[in-house]
Amino acid sequence: MAVKPRKIPQRQCVGCREMKDKKELLRVVRTPEGDIQLDGRGKVSGRGAYVCPDVACLKKARKSKALERALDTPIPEAVYDALEAQMGGGEG
Repeated sequence: MAVKPRKIPQRQCVGCREMKDKKELLRVVRTPEGDIQLDGRGKVSGRGAYVCPDVACLKKARKSKALERALDTPIPEAVYDALEAQMGGGEG
């Protein structure tokens, strides 16, 4: 009996709108309390949105307010700055 390959969950980046493996993307979460935080492990409860670990994608998402729409809440500049720092793009 052949072992069935496990299905890899796919998510869409809010910046480039491309479907990618969930593990490749960074998750941004709006917790039930309304806080916005980065979720490295994908375990934090709340509404999640995914973005490529790429500064260009983040800038696109920021410009189009895609994260705000996905999480249904305004995103503070500090969250964008923290995301960019995590990606290694300090300028901005």
